[in-house]
Amino acid sequence: MLQDADALPQLIGDYKPLDQWQAHLNQLFYGLRGDRLRSYYQTFASADYRLAHALAADYFERVTKREKDGVRGKGVKGYADTPLPRDPATPLVIHEWGPGNGNLAACFLSHLKAIDKQGAVYPRVRYVLVDREQPVLDAAVAHPELAAHRDRVELLPASVEGLASVPDGTVDRIICNELWNDLPTKLMAKNAGDIEEEYLRPNLSESLHAKIDDWSTFVRAFEAKDVDTLKRFPPFLDDLVWEKEYRKVEWKDVPYRKTITEFLKPIDDQVLVPVNLGAFATIKEAKRLLAPGAVGFSSFDAGTVDMKVLNDPDKPCYGQFGGQYSFMINFPLVEAVAKHLGAAQIAVELQHEFVGRSLNTNVITLMDLLATHPSAGPKLQPWEQDRLALKTIKALNETYESPYARHLDFPLRKDMPAEERETLNGMLLSMKREGIPDTVAYITEEELTRAAKDLEDIGYDPDTVDIALTAPPSSIEYYHCSFSSR
Repeated sequence: MLQDADALPQLIGDYKPLDQWQAHLNQLFYGLRGDRLRSYYQTFASADYRLAHALAADYFERVTKREKDGVRGKGVKGYADTPLPRDPATPLVIHEWGPGNGNLAACFLSHLKAIDKQGAVYPRVRYVLVDREQPVLDAAVAHPELAAHRDRVELLPASVEGLASVPDGTVDRIICNELWNDLPTKLMAKNAGDIEEEYLRPNLSESLHAKIDDWSTFVRAFEAKDVDTLKRFPPFLDDLVWEKEYRKVEWKDVPYRKTITEFLKPIDDQVLVPVNLGAFATIKEAKRLLAPGAVGFSSFDAGTVDMKVLNDPDKPCYGQFGGQYSFMINFPLVEAVAKHLGAAQIAVELQHEFVGRSLNTNVITLMDLLATHPSAGPKLQPWEQDRLALKTIKALNETYESPYARHLDFPLRKDMPAEERETLNGMLLSMKREGIPDTVAYITEEELTRAAKDLEDIGYDPDTVDIALTAPPSSIEYYHCSFSSR
C-alpha cells in the first residue's frame, strides 16, 4: 500500500520530556522568526494601550496611597505594613518580563507620567525590560514612544526563571504579559496509580527532507540550536512531525511533587493536565525579588480556573504558532504552588475585569465583538472575515479616539478578489491614526453605544452585543494572576 510521503518521518532527535523540547523549539523560534512575531500572533499589548494604562493607574494609586500613609501597604488591601523611607528620591524599580515589542512599557510610562501631576512617582521609576534574547530587548527598546522615557529604561538580558544579578528584595513591581504560556510546561496524567508525562521526539517529513542537501549538518545544527547554520536551510519549523509516548515522571527532576500529586487526585485517569513549571519558577523568583510591602507581581495569560475544564480530555492544552508552542495556564495549580511558596494575597480575575475596573465601565475585546456578528465563523471565507473586521473597525472609528497615533497593521490576503482588495485597501488608507490600533484591542461599553447605529448598519444586533458585554467566561479565557510580598 502506498503511503503519504509526508507521513514518513525523518528522525532529528531523541525522545525527551515535552517541556525540554518546548524550550528547545521556542529558542529556535525566536532566533529564526523573532523579528516577525506579529506575523504569528498578537497580544493585548502589541498595539493596544488599555492594559498598560490600567496597570499604570493601578501602580500610581497604590504607590501614592502607600506613601501618603507613611508605610508600605498601610490601608491598601493585600499589602503588608512595613516602614517606608520618606526620602522622595527612593527609586521605584519596575520589571517587565518578556517585553514583546515594547508597546506595554511605552504606554505604561506615558500614562504614568501623564497622571503623575506632582512628579512624585514617575521621576523615580527605573523600568527594567527583561528577556533572555538580546534581539528581543533591542527591538522592544526601539519602540518609538519609548524614546521619551529612555533615561529610565534599562535592559537586562537574562532568563526570568533565574535573575541572579538582581539582589533580593529590590523590586517594587513585576509585570509579565502572555509570558507564562511560552515557558516550559509538562503535560501529566494519572495512569493506573502512576503519574506519567508526555515525551516527544521530532521528525521532518520526507518531502522537506528531500530539499535539504546536507542532512547531517542540518541535524547537528538543530541539536545544537545553531541558528546561524539553520538559516541556510529551508524553513522547517512548520514541518516538524512529533511522535508521542508517555513515561512515568522522574520526580527528582520535577519540583513541587506533593502539590502536583495532590492537585491531580480529582482528575480522571489518562486526562492530560498542563503543569506550568516555567510559571512556577517565575513565582519563586518574583517572591525573592519583591521588596517588603512591594506593590507586587502581575501575570496576564490565557488559561482556565475551572477544574471541570481541566478534567476534560478534549480541552486544548496548547496552540502552535509558526513553530512556537503556547500552552494554556493551569491557574488553580499555579495558585496552589504560589501558596506553597508563601506568596501573599494571591488573586486570579478575568483580564477584562481588571481593565474595565480601571475605566469604571464594561469592556469587550474587538475579537469578541466580531464573534457576535450573525455571519461570523465558518460561514465566511477568510477574506470575508477580514472584510467584516475592517468594516467593524471603520464603524467604531467614527467615535473612538485613542491618545496615540498608530498605523493599523492589517495585511490583506492575497486570495482576496481584486475588486474587494482595492476597496479594502482604500478603507485601510482612510483609517484615522487615532482609531482602533489593532484587532486585539479593548472597546468600552460607551464606545459601542456611540457606534451603535454604524454597527447596526453592518449587521450587528444591539441586544447580542449587550449580552456579550457581561457574558460569563468561556472555558479558556485571559486572566490576571497577582500576588504581593508579605
